[in-house]
Amino acid sequence: MAIFNASITVLDYETTGSVRGFPTEPWQIGMVSLSAGKVDPDSMFESWLKVDPNRPFNPHAPGRHAQLRDELAAAPAPQELWPSIQSRLTDFPLCAHNVGTEKKCTRSMAPMHSFSLWIDTLKIARKAWPGCASYALDDLIVLLDLKPEIDSLCKGKEAHDALYDAVASAKLLEYLLSQPGWNELTVGELAGM
Repeated sequence: MAIFNASITVLDYETTGSVRGFPTEPWQIGMVSLSAGKVDPDSMFESWLKVDPNRPFNPHAPGRHAQLRDELAAAPAPQELWPSIQSRLTDFPLCAHNVGTEKKCTRSMAPMHSFSLWIDTLKIARKAWPGCASYALDDLIVLLDLKPEIDSLCKGKEAHDALYDAVASAKLLEYLLSQPGWNELTVGELAGM
């Protein structure tokens, strides 16, 4: 399917990080849709995810989880949230920046479901802009002058907030698809990079 005929769910999770004796768990999810090659601001979604208040977080895990322990203890468990977000995750191609964490968290939320193609904006950025000093999402959005628009869409948020990072990944893909030749690719070709 041509990329401009597709709707894509771009997502990001923030996690507890690796701690000996505990599984890595998501504590926040953010999503936005990219339709006809453009970010749809009306599709933005975010939620805290339940984390046991007694489990430790990796002290180097990014995000403001330390200030949110009460909210995270009262948040819905990923499986409780699943019915309200299932179609966004199972009916559309998925996209994230460095998809490993997002794949793992999504599979753990619904282990019996299969998921569509995954588009990795990190892999695409490496092909599109070889020789960049950094392919970190924060650095790419500054380099490509996308940060002001992302800040405007995600007022009061910053990097390592799941919605902010999902919108940043979506704007990165939107920018890429505006470049000559890239808008002719199919979803499968982008996923195969």
